Amino acid sequence: MSDNLYDLLASRFPADPAAPCFLFPDGSRIGYGEVADQAGRLAALLIAKGVAPGDRVAVQAEKSPQAVMLYLAALKAGAVFLPLNTAYTAAEVDYFLADAEPRLFVRDVQALVAEAAACAPLAAAVPRAASDLASIIYTSGTTGRSKGAMLSHGNLAANALALHEIWGFSQSDVLLHALPIFHVHGLFVALHCVFLSGAPMVWLAKFDDRQVLEGLARSTVMMGVPTFYTRLLANPGFTRAQAAHMRLFVSGSAPLLESTFAEFEARTGMRILERYGMSEAAIITSNPLDGARLAGSVGYPLPGVALRVEGGETGVIQIQGPSVFSGYWRMPQKTAEEFTADGFFITGDVGHADPDGRVWISGRAKDLIISGGFNVYPKEIELILDEFEGVAESAVIGVPHPDFGEAVVAVVMGAGDESQLIARTRDRLAAFKAPKRILFVDELPRNAMGKVQKALLRQIHAGLFAG
Repeated sequence: MSDNLYDLLASRFPADPAAPCFLFPDGSRIGYGEVADQAGRLAALLIAKGVAPGDRVAVQAEKSPQAVMLYLAALKAGAVFLPLNTAYTAAEVDYFLADAEPRLFVRDVQALVAEAAACAPLAAAVPRAASDLASIIYTSGTTGRSKGAMLSHGNLAANALALHEIWGFSQSDVLLHALPIFHVHGLFVALHCVFLSGAPMVWLAKFDDRQVLEGLARSTVMMGVPTFYTRLLANPGFTRAQAAHMRLFVSGSAPLLESTFAEFEARTGMRILERYGMSEAAIITSNPLDGARLAGSVGYPLPGVALRVEGGETGVIQIQGPSVFSGYWRMPQKTAEEFTADGFFITGDVGHADPDGRVWISGRAKDLIISGGFNVYPKEIELILDEFEGVAESAVIGVPHPDFGEAVVAVVMGAGDESQLIARTRDRLAAFKAPKRILFVDELPRNAMGKVQKALLRQIHAGLFAG
């Protein structure tokens, strides 16, 4: 019995080939039968081009249904799918290609689909073991050169099945898909839940307020990053009535502000379900579908995931389970450094767990600030700053300081009086935690998934206290 992920996903496709898979804003659609047919033809073409089991297929292309079909084709052909951010420069792509050495690099998916039309669909998926690689996802590389997280067919299948169950997906669902598909969130989390349900999805090339509002009328579930929800809330057209028939809003890929959580509930009467994941393990924890969803918490470990906190209280989170990757591509030493002796992956995220297992994330270990010998966790300060009037969002970083080693600095999206804000944080926090400076900006720098780029902020403001 093959453990090829394609076989699992395709086994849940509807029996009716006309059943919709992709629904478009203009009212057109693509059925599951066409998806399976195109994936089969593309798989045959990949093999004809010399792609053997285990070979990498790199793709840097705009979001499209055909790009999804190519992903399915790579699985079916037994290849290793390597999605690349469309924003990567030529120099960045050169690094990935040199590192992964793909058999094929695809930038024009439509041309490949046209070529595949002459191929007979591959009849059966190439057999794969659960431990065989299905995909390599390169991390952002904010702390050094990018690392390729190796995800197996078994890793992705375990995570998909767990999410499908705990989030209550069924064929009656319709997912609003406005995420990019070069990332775990849009490519694996969203698509796998849909495919395992044989459900359709409203397919948007990107997040567009008008199209999302229209799409919500046809959907039951939306997955997004926090900026999706802040943009919806900023639109007066997003009303309680617009969300009334939705059963689930999921947020991930970046921390959701507690103020956004509260405002969304006040506007819609619904609580966003926040979850926690990373390239190396897909989704790790989730707030419950039925049960308390608490602002600031990322919920409980998924079934089969063991989670512990180094030191027992607040510390670095370590995980073990069927969805945890096997290591970094061609980096055996780095892989060894990131796993404990008893096989737990060291996530690099700092947090704590309640006695009942509910998890709270404080930030990244690399974001820890050591000021005057004291440990300062940015999240604690950000939560307070974000409560103040005029502060839309804050990012707290440590920058070099001649006396303290590192000084606490807050970069705030909004406006206000610096000295007053510092004084107000000192009323709530120990003096060593209060920002030495507060800098106001119109926008915080973010990556493609909406995460604030603190490494870039540290670089920009490194000389703040020089001299």
